[in-house]
Amino acid sequence: MLTIKQIFDLGLKMAIAADPRGKKGVDKYLARVKKEYGEMKPKDKVYFEKDRLANPYADSRLHVGSEQTKVKRVLAGIDIGSGEVLLASQLNERGKPIDLIIGHHPLGRGLAGLHSVMDIQVAVFENLGMPVHIAEKLMEERTKEVARSVHPANHYQVIDLAKALKVNLMNTHTITDNLVKKFVRDYVAKSKPDTVGDLLDVLLEIPEYQEAKRRGAGPKLFAGDPSHRVGKFVVEMTGGTNPASKIYEEVSRAGISTTIGMHMRDDSRDKASEHHMNVVIAGHMSSDSLGMNLFLDELEKKGIDIVPCSGLTRVSRAKKAAKP
Repeated sequence: MLTIKQIFDLGLKMAIAADPRGKKGVDKYLARVKKEYGEMKPKDKVYFEKDRLANPYADSRLHVGSEQTKVKRVLAGIDIGSGEVLLASQLNERGKPIDLIIGHHPLGRGLAGLHSVMDIQVAVFENLGMPVHIAEKLMEERTKEVARSVHPANHYQVIDLAKALKVNLMNTHTITDNLVKKFVRDYVAKSKPDTVGDLLDVLLEIPEYQEAKRRGAGPKLFAGDPSHRVGKFVVEMTGGTNPASKIYEEVSRAGISTTIGMHMRDDSRDKASEHHMNVVIAGHMSSDSLGMNLFLDELEKKGIDIVPCSGLTRVSRAKKAAKP
């Protein structure tokens, strides 16, 4: 049986192993954070979250509960709101105790710090062959835009309710986004689709995307043509949220023909199309579900019961692997 801390630490370990920056890149990031903390004035250190010294994903964290609490059953979902916290409380009263809620999208300080993980995208674009100074400059304003957009949110509404009802709560945003990015990249690379139409068929081999199509939100072609060749591709599924639209001109210049994402704003789609790129959108809830499932499978292997909610399409690869 795992404790809440062991569950979160397992998520961190898996995410770092799948991080586009590599373990060395993550270590360098944490070293910069430690240096930043060390150079702070005492009056500023009061407001510094020491969790950042060991956790490279500011949008993923434990919000409510003792780290040493042992976990037998989790309620897992994509967006955790008041309804999901009340559901956990009701299940507790009805004899199906929930020891921990695991959400995907950021809450509390994690939502306020969403922009902090966007540095990961610089590594993604640098890995494509884009000069790092261009990637940094193009992401700079977008990062500030995201920081401004989340600033006025009611960050602690759900957390306050969870505290009042004594419901343990954590979220794993970039943690599981890293997992889905690596999974989809490796799956597509192994399948070697020739055309964009073939690529869409490859994505539909994945159960989460099959279910999304049944529900009306399956993989779609947002720009390009099914007959176009895939060429070199990039999977954009981690780093907080969508990048700056201007990035696609440079992505195209770096020799990338196709981008595969969870979702995309119209201005980004237009810019990618303007520079002759194919845009394949796998799906938002389905991609988030895939990333969550890869993490939840590891909990299931440890004997933890998973109760899905809030848009999570639960597909257990752990059970399939256990079959003779």
